Amino acid sequence: MKVAIVLFPGTNCERDTEHTFKILGCQTEIIWHKQDSFNADLVVLPGGFSYGDYLRTAAIAKFSPAMKAVVAHAKAGGYVLGICNGFQMLLELGLLPGAMRRNESMSFISKYHHLKVISNNNRFLSNLSLNEIVNIPIAHGEGNYFTDESTLRTLYENEQVLLKYCDENGIELNPNGSVDSIAGICDKEKKIFGLMPHPERACEKILGTDDGLKMLKGLVW
Repeated sequence: MKVAIVLFPGTNCERDTEHTFKILGCQTEIIWHKQDSFNADLVVLPGGFSYGDYLRTAAIAKFSPAMKAVVAHAKAGGYVLGICNGFQMLLELGLLPGAMRRNESMSFISKYHHLKVISNNNRFLSNLSLNEIVNIPIAHGEGNYFTDESTLRTLYENEQVLLKYCDENGIELNPNGSVDSIAGICDKEKKIFGLMPHPERACEKILGTDDGLKMLKGLVW
């Protein structure tokens, strides 16, 4: 399986992401954002601070040449994963619905946080059980996911809400103000996935948990 990881100025999670998919036996390639074509089964937009997060997160990255290839890959039915800054890119591109705002606290958050699996009817979370609790790092300043009530209702109807922030017992615990404590969503076809937490930072026991590896393994075939 071929995984393309797109690198932008300011990206800082490309090597973690590459390492994780290599553990899972994938053939990986880090693609510079000026490259406008690539061949991959899965495209990953990793975390970081593309273009320094000037204007707003991912607002400049969406104009990079590689994004034309990402959109073409998505429209052709290919799999796409956006992690943190990558999730913000998917929102800016319109490949996923909604928008990101500053954290409610107006502060950058960096810590482990528990998540509850809301839907596993998709390849990404197929190795996890419904309502399973995982412990995954978060690190963001603009992770406050927002969408209108109509879109939110549609997300639930189509099982597009994947993950919610919670405590270790599964009770909702919202770190950033996201609507309905949402931490991750997907598109209607369940091929484009976006989440703010960093599963690639939780891929080995030595890191405190390998819950992230179990999540990402679902995307590998």
